[in-house]
Amino acid sequence: ECTTMERILYAGDSTVAFNKINTYPQTGMSQALPLYLKDDIQVLSFAKNGRSTKSFIAEGRLAAIERELKEGDYLFVQFGHNDAKPDEARHTDPATDFKENLLTFAKAAQDHGAKAVFITPIARRLFDEKGRFKKGSHGAYPTAMKEAAAKAGVPVVDLTVVTEQYLAGVGELWSRPLFVWPKDNTHLKYEGAVMMAGFLARGLRALGEPYSSLLAEEKEGE
Repeated sequence: ECTTMERILYAGDSTVAFNKINTYPQTGMSQALPLYLKDDIQVLSFAKNGRSTKSFIAEGRLAAIERELKEGDYLFVQFGHNDAKPDEARHTDPATDFKENLLTFAKAAQDHGAKAVFITPIARRLFDEKGRFKKGSHGAYPTAMKEAAAKAGVPVVDLTVVTEQYLAGVGELWSRPLFVWPKDNTHLKYEGAVMMAGFLARGLRALGEPYSSLLAEEKEGE
């Protein structure tokens, strides 16, 4: 039985980032994920607001992860919100460099004996004037991520589909408290981060071992 603390290094954007009081009430999934994990699992958040796969790598953030990665670690990779942005620093094409960048993350994990997990971006909270949920706000990026995962041989948790279904189900009014609404419909409040991290935990459980072994026991009767 291995007694070393297992670690998750989490790369991503503002939906993942660990927020301090200066961005309150914004909360990222890396803040809420430990609620679902065993006590001895450590989450190291490398996520940064506004980053795409391209700018994350260009700024040396993947290099910082590589310096830290050890054998047996997990590397969670969750992008897609900012890769579609039109600016040169962030924009990637889902068919080409977005996938190539993701493969770079997967290789970094592999080189250090770590296990990568790709996580498709959470849905934006977008409803039309009739209050119907508008899905597909991430375009081709979630599918591209699944294709990159298949190519790299890493598991993928599809949060895009599950969060789109969830928001469509709860509707315009009841989804407001999960996001920093009315300021925006992308960033999460604490309740939203807890909800989204719960979907991630469910996805990890569905992947089976070793990913499911990161999770705390669920309550009886669930």
